[in-house]
Amino acid sequence: MSRAGQTPGIVHLRSASRKRQPSKVATKDFLSVLDLTHDEIDEVLALAAAMKADRAAGRSGSQVLAGQHVALMFDKPSLRTRMTFIIAVRELGGEIIEPPADVAFGGRETVEDVARNLERWVTGAIVRTFAQSRLAHFAAAAPRLHVVNALTDEEHPCQAIADMQTLTEQFGSLQGRTLAYIGDGNNVAASLAHAGAMLGLHVRVASPAGFELPAHVVNAAQGVARHGATIEVLNDPVAAVRGADAVYTDVWASMGEEDETEARAGTFARFQVNETLMRAAGQDALFMHCLPAHRGFEVTDAVIDSPSSVVFDQAENRLHAQKALLAMLMGR
Repeated sequence: MSRAGQTPGIVHLRSASRKRQPSKVATKDFLSVLDLTHDEIDEVLALAAAMKADRAAGRSGSQVLAGQHVALMFDKPSLRTRMTFIIAVRELGGEIIEPPADVAFGGRETVEDVARNLERWVTGAIVRTFAQSRLAHFAAAAPRLHVVNALTDEEHPCQAIADMQTLTEQFGSLQGRTLAYIGDGNNVAASLAHAGAMLGLHVRVASPAGFELPAHVVNAAQGVARHGATIEVLNDPVAAVRGADAVYTDVWASMGEEDETEARAGTFARFQVNETLMRAAGQDALFMHCLPAHRGFEVTDAVIDSPSSVVFDQAENRLHAQKALLAMLMGR
């Protein structure tokens, strides 16, 4: 339940217009939160809220992808991202195709040539891969193909937009609120810093020494910050959560780093989000996680299953946020 004692998400969505139509974003691709302007990220969140309200009420949405095909191309495993993008495309009237990974990015031909082929057949490609540079090369090679970042090693922008939707449902305006991210300064942390700064959120990222949020991410977030938003990089999790409105964590070893899990356990032990750390944040602090969670490592069962946890609201909002992004990026 939300703080108002109502179903999560509904309290801030009732005023959403059922007739709201998506506007177009200026960017061809969505590779990073930074591809959006401040007005566009506001519009994405507003449209996501309207789409969520319409879906909950059983109202059919706009078929802005009718007659279009979208390719789903995943180098990495996925539950939430895959399912929500498939549903989003279909609910917008489009069709999903899924080229096998061994022919899409299997080395049979360059990623640029794959992109040049795809743009002759499909409107967009939703790509989950390793290096951000690989995704950038893919997108640049095909000027007619809309490309969406479904996760790279460096950024996870769709997750961040869904997270901002979740926080907006809980708090309304995010201006002056504080989000504390505890753990590895990874792709999730980077996109949270970008999105939070654009929406006026104070973002604190606490990591062990050597695992901090990269300086270029901090600089980029500071460059788009508005409404007095700040970015702090710390090595003390208790200091980071003190007075925070929400506490966020992620796995200690991301996809592709699984062989480091055991080695990192000792380094990150002090950064586990447990009941003690949540008490330091305060009794009203939310708990957030992008999932999947490694229970007993970065978070305890008591925290992730507590009333303060909004992790499944985040997962649900992946659908609505991505649906809004697709409509604004590819919609006719």
